[in-house]
Amino acid sequence: MAKVELKQPIIDEISENIKDAQSVVVVDYRGLTVAQDTELRKQLREAGIIYKVYKNTMMNFAFKDTDFEQLKDVLEGPSAIAISKEDATAPARVIAKFAKTADKLEIKAGVVEGTLYDADGMKAIAAVPSREELLSKLLGSLQSPITNLARVLNQIAEKGGAGEAAPAAEEAPAAEAAPAEEAPATEEAPAEAEAPAEEKAEE
Repeated sequence: MAKVELKQPIIDEISENIKDAQSVVVVDYRGLTVAQDTELRKQLREAGIIYKVYKNTMMNFAFKDTDFEQLKDVLEGPSAIAISKEDATAPARVIAKFAKTADKLEIKAGVVEGTLYDADGMKAIAAVPSREELLSKLLGSLQSPITNLARVLNQIAEKGGAGEAAPAAEEAPAAEAAPAEEAPATEEAPAEAEAPAEEKAEE
């Protein structure tokens, strides 16, 4: 069987793994103990991240004509890739956190949502909170103002209801009193009209 035929299934596997990926991070794992490597794989798997060790030539073939082709310059020496199809920052975050207790582990570079980041750039990406953390903080910050707003609106509604009833009650007597005050004016009018008749009689 030709070497190309032997390589093709591996290339296809990589291609399938990176299909629709939000991010791919290339890692230098040299120096990790077996226990450390096992624990790293466990943490990445629990975060929904695919972690594989492939030959650089295989990755170069699979990355060709994709956003991840930008990683070709760092595919030197033993390399592993961490792939996430959901949370773009998850691989960098998990690996950077694990590296604090395993200093041999290094991030070479990564492509996050189509953009290439070097090692320093990936450190910045690793500092970005997870989607769940962001949503939790957002909901926490919104919950208090919304609760307060609901309370204030409720108070305004209660006061507004009482306030509208009072003027209606106050205006009613005023409306009734108006005709009473105007009544004498209509009764006095005939007296003024009869005055000329009396004057004519005396003449």
